[in-house]
This record gives sequence, structure tokens and C-alpha cells, in this order.
Amino acid sequence: MVLSEDLSGLATEAINQSTLNLDCLTTIKMVEAINREDIRVANVVTQALPQIASAIDAISIRMGKGGRLIYMGAGTSGRLGVLDASECPPTFNVSPELVIGIVAGGDVALREAVEEAEDKADCGIQDLKNNLISPLDSIVGLTASGRTPYVIGGLSYARSIGALAISIACNSPAEISSFSDIAILAPVGPEVITGSTRLKAGTAQKMILNMISTGVMVKLGKTYGNLMVDVRPTNAKLRIRAARIVQQICHVSLEEAEKYLVKASWQVKPAIVMASLSCSYQEAIEKLDQENGHIRKVITPHD
Repeated sequence: MVLSEDLSGLATEAINQSTLNLDCLTTIKMVEAINREDIRVANVVTQALPQIASAIDAISIRMGKGGRLIYMGAGTSGRLGVLDASECPPTFNVSPELVIGIVAGGDVALREAVEEAEDKADCGIQDLKNNLISPLDSIVGLTASGRTPYVIGGLSYARSIGALAISIACNSPAEISSFSDIAILAPVGPEVITGSTRLKAGTAQKMILNMISTGVMVKLGKTYGNLMVDVRPTNAKLRIRAARIVQQICHVSLEEAEKYLVKASWQVKPAIVMASLSCSYQEAIEKLDQENGHIRKVITPHD
């Protein structure tokens, strides 16, 4: 065990003076204290919005050329990346291979702590090699501390082959920033429970990942306004949502919307085009292909 590393300079490892008596508080006072700390997270993330926007633009350009978005991290950070990636196929109807989450220690680390895995930079490199990353891919490295060897190793390798390297850290400055093309910093300060970065740091990372994946998918035409027009209607709730989307955009009844969806094999975009332009399914597909799936460009008259 290595005990020589100095963590005293990391704010996420510092003692939070506001929660020193946490175990003495009533339950309501305890959750109020946690909530006060959580409120600060959104303000911290606000300061990183320019870098988050730059990341979205850069990722969407590469993805539009066939690249992938790959998250990697250890512990909570890695699990959050896997979570965000797993939500993209049902929400935006993309291939599970388009957005990928990698956690140090492998899939077993999703449910069990594999703490030593984060200390191995070569494992981060190998995990990316195993996923055959290319210069078109965008690698987002997540590390609350900003110094996790597994993630630093991965981002260093990503840059060496020309892939886009983006870091998300919750300390400032962060060592990992120097291994990144775009460095996103969300210095949330001391945790409610000292060093427990699944709390504020995890919340900040989740907020940032929400922005990145959502922003990229919007850029790629996966929404119309704020409606998820590429939703995959795989259950009753989602079929109702799909019908309501067609109803709202095309100003038809719910029954008519369902008829168009049936004709379109429950694909929302073609159903919208069919209802809006009174065309066949095949014509709708061709029009969408011409505009790279951007439905607004298809159904809105061009100047």
C-alpha cells in the first residue's frame, strides 16, 4: 500500500466545516445540511458551461463523421459514465456502440468496489485499445480527484492517436487537465462526508454528463424542439409518448397519430414526415436521409 501520496491539497478530501457534527443532528437537520451542500453544485457547474459547450460542439462534429463517444472512469465516476451511455439508445434510438461507458475493473465494478483498479494507468490504455478507438472518437475521462491514473493513462493514449480527449474533474487545478484537449472543472469543495465523492462530486459529474449527451444528440437532430423524436417505443408508456409527440407536432388526433406510427413501424420521425407532408413511408425515409435525420429541415419550408 502506498501511503506517501499527499491528498491534503485536494478540496474533495478536505474536511467540511459545515458538517462536523453530522452524526449529532436530527434527521431533518441532517438532510437540510446535505441539501445546502447540493445547492452549491449547480452554481459550480455554471462556471464550466463554456467548456461543456465546447465539448458538445467538438464531439458532435466527430460523431457526425462516424465517431463514438466513450466515457471512462473509476468507481462512482465510471459508473456514472456507464449510466449515461446506457440511457442513450432508448432515449435517442442510437446504437449501443455509439456511446460507451467503461469503468475501471470491468463490469463487475458496476456493483462491487474494485478500488485498486483506478491506480493502474496501463489498464486505462488497454481498455481503450480493447474498444479499438480511432481518431474520430471522443474520450471523456471522469475523475473527481483529477488525478486518477487509470483515467490519465486512457486520455494520454487517446491524444497520442489523435482522438479527442476531454476531462471532467472536481478539483481545481486538476492534474488531468494537462492530458486533455478540453478540461471541464467543477470544484465542488469538501464533501458532506469527508472524501465521499459519490456525493457532490458525483452530482456535478452527472449534471455535466446529462448536458454533454443531451447536447450532442440535439446537435445530431435527435430532437425536434424539446421532443425526443428518435425515442424507441419499446413499451406501452413509450408508445403513448410517441403518439403524443406525433400529435403535438402534426396537430392530428391521438388516433391519427397512432395510425401513422403503425404505418411507419413505430418510427416517430417517418410518422411525423408522413403526417406533415402527406407522403408515403418510403418518401419520408428518403427525405430524412437527405437531411441527415434533421426532421426540422424536412418539415419546415426552406427559404
